Amino acid sequence: MTGLRVTPTWRHGQERLYVGMPDGRNIAWYDRDTGRISLLFDEQREAVLKALRPFLTGEFTVGPPPVPSPADFALLTLHPDDDLAPNRPGEALHAVLDGAAPPSRFRADPRRNTLVAQQALGERLDGLEGAGWRVLHSVPLPGGGHIDHLLIGPAGLMTVRTLYVRKLRVRIADPLVTAGRAEPQPQLRWARREAERASFALAAAVRPVLGLVGAARVEV
Repeated sequence: MTGLRVTPTWRHGQERLYVGMPDGRNIAWYDRDTGRISLLFDEQREAVLKALRPFLTGEFTVGPPPVPSPADFALLTLHPDDDLAPNRPGEALHAVLDGAAPPSRFRADPRRNTLVAQQALGERLDGLEGAGWRVLHSVPLPGGGHIDHLLIGPAGLMTVRTLYVRKLRVRIADPLVTAGRAEPQPQLRWARREAERASFALAAAVRPVLGLVGAARVEV
């Protein structure tokens, strides 16, 4: 594998170097203080080590990202008194729309459709809790923005980005998603970016998921 990029960042006063692919996806990171390289895909070990070689100092270990602790999850909140568990699906949109002007008879507010989609998908995801999953909704990210849904369970951590596409044909050509006759949008890129921000906050591997709500047909 060629073209890997190393990007230094600072997190809570500690230096971390991310190894990313040309399309912007991170596949590993190196914490200098602990000497640990967290690797998302073991088959990319040699390429990652080659990219990081000029930056390695002293002894180091290589392995999968550690499982986040409750203290790590607390880093996702913006206020120490916040409790994410009671958040309803679409909680952030609820707060915005509660203070918005009444909907117009002539022009619908697309945020209300997004709220409907987040509620519908959130209800379905809540059904996973009996199968060993924990589901959090409307999770605030450090620096602004929210994750629609965060799943923690047997298959790891996943962020779910919701897209309202009721009765529309959806065409996917990574990273673009086209819903009906609307302009294509880089929804997959945005979903990956949210997962990477969550991964940065939690110091753990997080996989992105795009949830299409109400699609009539999906073409990939």
